[in-house]
Amino acid sequence: MCDVWPNLELYMHGGVSFTPYRQQFERIIGKPIHYLEMYNASEGFFAAQERPGDDGMLLFTDHGIFMEFMPVSEYGQENPRTIGLNDVEIGKNYALIISTNGGLWRYLLGDTIQFTSTSPYRIKVSGRLKHYMNAFGEEVIVDNSDKAIAEACRKTGAIVVDYTAAPVYFSEESNGAHEWLVEFEKEPDNIEAFTNVLDKALKDINSDYEAKRHKDIALRPPVLHVMEKGSFNNWLRLKGKLGGQHKVPRLCNERKYVEEILALRNKA
Repeated sequence: MCDVWPNLELYMHGGVSFTPYRQQFERIIGKPIHYLEMYNASEGFFAAQERPGDDGMLLFTDHGIFMEFMPVSEYGQENPRTIGLNDVEIGKNYALIISTNGGLWRYLLGDTIQFTSTSPYRIKVSGRLKHYMNAFGEEVIVDNSDKAIAEACRKTGAIVVDYTAAPVYFSEESNGAHEWLVEFEKEPDNIEAFTNVLDKALKDINSDYEAKRHKDIALRPPVLHVMEKGSFNNWLRLKGKLGGQHKVPRLCNERKYVEEILALRNKA
């Protein structure tokens, strides 16, 4: 790409976590450049990264949007508690609720965020309210899985195009597990090594996952399927959702998406 645009210095991104794709972009571009993240949606422009390399985006508190923050543990309650900026804590997951001068009133955006700084207020998007795995008390969120996938790629030289994961429930024959469907642009030389690094990275990132994986008592090692190239796009196309506004759900606490994608593979 740098042969076509030799003066390319900046790539701005948003909408999905860039962590699993950074290695891909660095290879395609062919030289080091700056990357900046934005957090915008149809409902408003909420934050942007003003310092390259910083983990958080500066929260826009004066853009005609009133923000409330609901602790994720309150989600689904009849009268969920929300807090203001004065009470937020670094590292905790909140659902963002907005009221805007465009007419939205206490609208639940669906994203989960974490504060990386409170002076000034900086945030990062940690996932979606409906995209997580907690079938066994492991509380794995998309921020965890993106970082673990990136670490597995870094250590094995793999490049991941897309992935999704869901729980495998207890049965009479075995205890639970997480089942991963992963589409690679470049497969690792050893899939078992990739899976082991992924598992260890999740343990390092998430103490609840580590506790459930202890001695394989609640969770046995992950089950990973290598998907053929184009698998996820084929699934999105069949659902009428192929395009930039639709994304593969990274995690799900039920097996609906995993079963649908595996069924397509079995029909091929």
